[in-house]
Amino acid sequence: MIIIIDYGMGNVGSISNMLKKLGCQSVISSDLEMIKLATKIILPGVGSFDNGIKNIINYGLLDVLNQKVMIEKIPILGICLGMQLMLKNSEEGTQNGLDWIDGVSKRFTEKSLRVPHMGWNQIYHSKESRMFSEYESEKRYYFVHSYYVDLKDSNDILTTTNYGHEFTSSFEKGNIIGCQFHPEKSHNYGMSFLRNFLENY
Repeated sequence: MIIIIDYGMGNVGSISNMLKKLGCQSVISSDLEMIKLATKIILPGVGSFDNGIKNIINYGLLDVLNQKVMIEKIPILGICLGMQLMLKNSEEGTQNGLDWIDGVSKRFTEKSLRVPHMGWNQIYHSKESRMFSEYESEKRYYFVHSYYVDLKDSNDILTTTNYGHEFTSSFEKGNIIGCQFHPEKSHNYGMSFLRNFLENY
């Protein structure tokens, strides 16, 4: 069962609709008993880091997510804010993150840049992964974010993107996958990315 976590901060409907196009049924839920049955989880997110973590805690989701991800090791995909919440913390707030991945999110500070980084941009592969069918071809995805992921361990970096400087646009560590871009808004490339998550993990 594929569960899209509803903690009040994600565009869950768009993700569910994209999965339907791929012929996959998913359940949007914050129900603990339902999440316990998940075989794959998608953690979306739009908004601020502190509010995201507070909502996860207030919805009572922290323990079940840690159990599914860190103990049972089921595949999880974090999208945009959902990716950043997997880190230790963020310059955006004062709350601790889920601490599944060793890294922090930092704000774009270059004065020449428009923030948020919004629109289509290219990704560059740092390692091979089942998340991508063709590693050598150019791929473009849709981004909307003011903060970027900075990882301590470069081995976790899956792809990078350039916006003022190079930043991590997706990571993969075992069963934990995160993407800064929005696959549900990225047309064919996004559909391929989600299909690989569904079929290859």
